Amino acid sequence: MQLNNKQKQFLKAQAHPLKPVVLLGGNGLTEGVLAEIDGALEHHELIKVKIPEEKEMRDAIQATIAAELNANLVQSIGKIAVFYRPAKEPTIRLPR
Repeated sequence: MQLNNKQKQFLKAQAHPLKPVVLLGGNGLTEGVLAEIDGALEHHELIKVKIPEEKEMRDAIQATIAAELNANLVQSIGKIAVFYRPAKEPTIRLPR
């Protein structure tokens, strides 16, 4: 699912008060972390993930999460990334 600019702006506003749900540790992106992010996306639809890595590694991890979990990277500021994936029964209604 591709998001347009209006939808991204809406999701950024929704994500602003959120705290990071998943924090990557010293082991980086493991299968367990991916499963945790997958569960959080299914439950919340919109989550923040803290990735304490260098810029190039952070970009690679964000791309991997988006590709593996079929999620959209909404925003990335510093070490915090915001991901969105609609649930089977969505609670967030995106603007057109």
